[in-house]
Amino acid sequence: MYDQELVVTRILDAPRELVWKAWADPERFMRWWGPKDFTAPFCKSDFRIGGTYLNCMRSPGGQDSWRRGLYLDIVEPERIICTYSFADAAGNVLKPTDCGLSPDLPLVFQVTVTLEELEGKTTMTMRQVGIPPCELDERWEQGWNQAFDKLAESLK
Repeated sequence: MYDQELVVTRILDAPRELVWKAWADPERFMRWWGPKDFTAPFCKSDFRIGGTYLNCMRSPGGQDSWRRGLYLDIVEPERIICTYSFADAAGNVLKPTDCGLSPDLPLVFQVTVTLEELEGKTTMTMRQVGIPPCELDERWEQGWNQAFDKLAESLK
């Protein structure tokens, strides 16, 4: 696994408990997951250490993109650490090349989300580890930021 990380930090105008629920509750997660103009028509989650999740992002053109992962650490309401892999609708992990992506991408990424509350707002920091240096461009960061724009809207 590559050790380069992408870090995105947001200050959200919502209490930490509410931001936590947006990550932990599949129904809330589906309200914001994915870049601008994408929807999240499916999310199944066994939200516990050792539990798994499977979710789907749908592009504006109707193309589905599935992700699955394993929860490695959960400290409510402070931190979630999970893996993140490309998958098919049945939850089988796919090679990035099966999805038309670079062969340099790993099968598994690691994502850490931390939440800190201060005066009714939440500082959320997301770290994604495993992106090769040649792939760490503005598209990855843009995708996360667009999803977090939708998250901020869903918290209102």
